[in-house]
Amino acid sequence: MKPDNHEEHIQHSFDSFCKRILKQEAIDIQRHMKWLNEREVTFSALSAGEMASLAVADEYFTNGYVFDVLGENVNVTDYDLAEALNAIPADRREIVLMSYFFDMTDREIAERLNMARRTVVDRRVSALKKLKKIMESEE
Repeated sequence: MKPDNHEEHIQHSFDSFCKRILKQEAIDIQRHMKWLNEREVTFSALSAGEMASLAVADEYFTNGYVFDVLGENVNVTDYDLAEALNAIPADRREIVLMSYFFDMTDREIAERLNMARRTVVDRRVSALKKLKKIMESEE
């Protein structure tokens, strides 16, 4: 049975539509590939310096000192600073570490340690003076 003119017209229209879609998709793929080729670089084309800038090295806490503050570990990787922190009394060290590593205010530290805010300020200031003196003498 031969299709009538209307059905044949529909088949040709659909055939034409499919060919246009496929042709446009091929053009889109070519444009995308051209865009990728203009922007992408293979690893073999990168210099050693560029490759190094892409790499990240994990730093595990093997070379640092760990101080326990409020039940949490504070890792100090600078050897001189860690030695200086070890040289000051524990209560002052804890105040300095809470202030600088946990970004706590004097009022928050005072509430946490159950002492007056002014006491925290005095201990922090004296600890920082002692740390400065120790660090300057090591240089």
